[in-house]
Amino acid sequence: MGEAMDKPYFREIFAPVFENPVFVQGLPGFGNVGKIAAHLFIKFCGARLFAEMYSPFFPDYVSVGSDGVCRLPRYEFYAASMERNDFIIMTGDVQPSFDDVVAHYRLCSEVLDFIMGYGCNLVITLGGVPSVEDAGRVYVAATSSRLAVEFMEKGAVLYSKGRIVGAAGLMLGIAKENNLEGACLLGATTGFRADRGTAFSVFKFLMKALGNEVKEGL
Repeated sequence: MGEAMDKPYFREIFAPVFENPVFVQGLPGFGNVGKIAAHLFIKFCGARLFAEMYSPFFPDYVSVGSDGVCRLPRYEFYAASMERNDFIIMTGDVQPSFDDVVAHYRLCSEVLDFIMGYGCNLVITLGGVPSVEDAGRVYVAATSSRLAVEFMEKGAVLYSKGRIVGAAGLMLGIAKENNLEGACLLGATTGFRADRGTAFSVFKFLMKALGNEVKEGL
């Protein structure tokens, strides 16, 4: 056994070179908005998989592909360079069980340590928020009012409704404790099924906020 499975570990595929990269995270969650938006972003910038993270905090199953081959659940890290910014984009198969609070804290801390090693100091998390009437609207919460206002000026609505569960929220809280800046972009969705429309709204807003316009019908 190459790796001890009693703690999270990273497998690096190649060593990217970044200049002050922005970290963007989209994991499975409400309406699967975060994960779909992250995949749109990966596709849009032709990002390349450079690292995988495995952990005993993930559920005890394997994913089996259409070819019948199994693998452990994991987080994936992609490297991208665009005109204005370098990016580390993270997505994954799963989040830890909601009951396992320590696992959520451990995983978020491990991920932040990893990206800080690449000189990352801005964290953007993507997710969905339950809403019936304003589908497609993008809300923002941030680590500072200045950053929240910056995103509001670009068209997001201030999220002032209480709490953000899972990695989309916790990653931001732990980032703030590590003196990193961060924002969470939440797309309004009914959440009954995977909401591609809302995910596209979040992705499009993210690109606009970062100064890269996206044409309709990507």
